[in-house]
Amino acid sequence: MTDPRYDLVVVGGGPAGEKAAAQAAYWGKRVAVVERLERLGGTMVGGAVSSKTMREAALYLTGFKRREIYGAGPDLTPQAAVERLRSRTDQVEGQMSTSAAENMRRHGVDMIHGEARLGSGRTVVVQGGRSGDRILTADVILLATGSRPHHPDEVPFDDPDVLDSDAAARLDRPSKRLVVIGGGAVGCEFASIFMALGSEVTLVDSGPRLLAFMDREISVLLADAFRADGMRIVQDAGHPTVSRGSRGLEVHLASGEALPADKVVFAAGRSGNTDDLGLAEAGVETDARGRVLVDDRYRTSAPGVYAAGDVIGPPALASVSMEQARVAVCWAFEVPFKLTVDPLPPFGVYSIPEAAMLGMTEEAASAEGIPHAVGRARFATNTRAAIAGAGEGLVKLVFARDDLRLLGVHILGDAATELIHQGQAVMHFKGTLDYFIHSAFNVPTLSEAYKYAAYDGLGALRRD
Repeated sequence: MTDPRYDLVVVGGGPAGEKAAAQAAYWGKRVAVVERLERLGGTMVGGAVSSKTMREAALYLTGFKRREIYGAGPDLTPQAAVERLRSRTDQVEGQMSTSAAENMRRHGVDMIHGEARLGSGRTVVVQGGRSGDRILTADVILLATGSRPHHPDEVPFDDPDVLDSDAAARLDRPSKRLVVIGGGAVGCEFASIFMALGSEVTLVDSGPRLLAFMDREISVLLADAFRADGMRIVQDAGHPTVSRGSRGLEVHLASGEALPADKVVFAAGRSGNTDDLGLAEAGVETDARGRVLVDDRYRTSAPGVYAAGDVIGPPALASVSMEQARVAVCWAFEVPFKLTVDPLPPFGVYSIPEAAMLGMTEEAASAEGIPHAVGRARFATNTRAAIAGAGEGLVKLVFARDDLRLLGVHILGDAATELIHQGQAVMHFKGTLDYFIHSAFNVPTLSEAYKYAAYDGLGALRRD
């Protein structure tokens, strides 16, 4: 069956695919989205939304971080807590997937389920769907197939107790001893979530510090917070191997130590979902991990074929993926609406506590020879944080010495991923510390920490 010609065919129904389709349809284009799964959402719903919901449910159901304040909390067995967490996570995933499907319906986008493969002459061959095999022809094809957890050979994922990050999000029973391999955002998130659920967690990182892309001070403070809650962190661990022997499941470190585990979660790296798409035959170039190579307009090496989102590699953030897709569509159809991706995207880590960053770290400013100073406000002295019992962490501002222009914002603590956007707005308008000094903030709020971080920065200049 050959369908009528489309202006745009999107392969992949995750956040990038959904937003690309909606953007094109908004400008009057005829659009189809091909998705191999029955529900939309991709990694954002099945991974990001899932793990973030797990985080909130774990905090609520266990009273983690609050029991010591009130001397009481929910009285649930670990198994009951995990069952309710799983139920809540499934509910939110379903709600978000339904919302994405409704968005496609509202924009008049054709949804086609099945396995997609690029054909000749800008066609997409769809197999295995409810409507049988189909051939879709389009002026533009956009690849938004996302990514999957990287599976190195030395990790035996065929063992039912060795999980990648996708499988970890589906755990339906508590684990006493858990080893998480990977000190990046996903590893930190899962390690702290399972710790809140009562697991004995060891976090193994190949590098010298967690979250190597973030400000060093934030990384160190997050590790300190994890340790204070009982987590063991093994750093500079090299590339650990996993095996099952007479003593059960073990993680072997370069130091020679063997860590016993009931479950192992491997959360280190992702690979592009490009297998069986026929990219080589279509002339679409990829890198060693299967990620599609694109230019600054998100064009691939094949004419008329674009790509956006996790399938093209870092930063692999849902927020950036959606913007990349919108920009790709605008370039593809010469729509002078959105032609660049935000150069200042915030990064958020939904660990317990949260961490977020924007702009330059203190180390980056030093490396570039930019005269700078730093202002800090610790949540230990913030009234709203004291009320909530959330005194760990801080707001840290990096700013230029000569004109006080804000260069970077780094936050550790409750609601860090929300608070970061105030700094983002100021940086977009090339604002200075004066904005925070002269603004009146509601009291008590966590946002008020921005003002005191600015005052601390001015004080640092005077002390120098």
